Amino acid sequence: MTSTPAERLLGILAVVFASVLWGSTGTAATFAPQVSPLAIGAVAMGIGGLLQAGIAARGILRYRRALSLHWRILLTGGLSVGIYPLAFYASMHLAGVTVGTVISIGSAPLLSALIEYWLEGQRLTRRWMTGAAIGVAGMVLLCLAESSSHALSGQQPHALAGMALGLVAGLTYALYAWAARQLMQRGVPSRVSMGATFGLGGLMLMPVLFVTGAPLLASWNNAAVGAYMALIPMFTGYVCFGYALARIPASLATTITLLEPAVAAVLAVLIVGERLPAMGWTGIGLVVACLIFITVPLRRRPVLTSA
Repeated sequence: MTSTPAERLLGILAVVFASVLWGSTGTAATFAPQVSPLAIGAVAMGIGGLLQAGIAARGILRYRRALSLHWRILLTGGLSVGIYPLAFYASMHLAGVTVGTVISIGSAPLLSALIEYWLEGQRLTRRWMTGAAIGVAGMVLLCLAESSSHALSGQQPHALAGMALGLVAGLTYALYAWAARQLMQRGVPSRVSMGATFGLGGLMLMPVLFVTGAPLLASWNNAAVGAYMALIPMFTGYVCFGYALARIPASLATTITLLEPAVAAVLAVLIVGERLPAMGWTGIGLVVACLIFITVPLRRRPVLTSA
């Protein structure tokens, strides 16, 4: 699947917009402290996934043979969608919002590139590796800055468990992005691929939502947070992400989402009132530099020929 430069640019912008929406989830969750991280994850990805399946229902029926033919890829994507939000929000709960987000999102680009290398034989370009290294360094600085202001003294086992869950979240994030793109490359339209993958994952999350979701109905405030999480970051954000996956590689898309923790940190400062040390702002600057480095096309020098 090849894309024109214009389509590639639109794909990049779509991921940037999705990352901004996803970066608001941590701040939004602070407005419903009585709701558990499992319930937040289940309502956000579960309802959001079912909504994606709903808007793609006709296409899913039309392409049901293609989906059944590639059922292993679809099942891999669906399971990953079902696991990802539980691991991601539990990681933030145990290790802290910034640390959990940094590990979950920061590990995804590397894992995504390795998946493409192992399963598709795609080469890792020097430019991508350099850009990813800059972005990961920025996220490490952001993580250290947050950890220094919120020490984890006395909670080391919980922090380690949260970090481990962050790696699980990063792996499942990379897997469902890869699975959705694989379906697209096999002739299944973007909306159908995302609708089938996220709809299957959403169904798997419904039992978790039924067991843990009672606090979402305890107040209008909690319900509003749940509705926002499902409709804006997850539904709208992943529609944009699916649009992008049809135009750019999954490794590039997941690398651009390194912007998400930076957005989350800025929103925490502006809205929640958290303070970010200079080291954290340096990390945000490196993340922005990473995005510019890997997305702005290089100008080729004209070859001079002698007459």
